[in-house]
Amino acid sequence: MPITETHELHKRRLGRNVGVALSLVGFAAIVFGLTIAKIQEGASMEAFDHQPRVSITPLTEGGDQ
Repeated sequence: MPITETHELHKRRLGRNVGVALSLVGFAAIVFGLTIAKIQEGASMEAFDHQPRVSITPLTEGGDQ
């Protein structure tokens, strides 16, 4: 026999689930927006990994590296 009447507990759970889902979607949107802003800014994407990189080493007085 199927349950046709929803209990008040189910309605409260649904409200909480919707709230958690909206929070998760909002967090994902913030992370996505920050990622897009970082890519569009054109900043250097090189991370510091303890390896010397020619593109970030300062120039010497002679102008050559």
